[in-house]
Amino acid sequence: MDRIRPLFLLLAGLMGAAGVGLAAAATHLGSETLLRPASMMCLAHAPALLALYAGHRQIRTATSAGLVLAIGTLLFAGDLSMKQFAGASLFPMAAPTGGILMMLGWLIAGFGAFFRTRQD
Repeated sequence: MDRIRPLFLLLAGLMGAAGVGLAAAATHLGSETLLRPASMMCLAHAPALLALYAGHRQIRTATSAGLVLAIGTLLFAGDLSMKQFAGASLFPMAAPTGGILMMLGWLIAGFGAFFRTRQD
């Protein structure tokens, strides 16, 4: 799974850029937009992916946590953005599925505390 870790850098950059762009769009569209929570999730999880990438030697579950967080964030933010701009969902229950995956990703990261690090 360590071979997919570099993907975290790409996704972190894309999520960070998307978060800023979505925040700007939300400002112009007003307070009733779905883009604000999409932006917040992108901007919260982009640095988390960077941290999991950098800390993979100290956090045994970093790669699996990062993968689940990335998929969850993409589903959640993608679904809200799709609903805002196209009026349709990616698929039924996409945003809640993404939210559950984000919560699961954080739990996986936290469970890393119970595993020995690679240097131990």
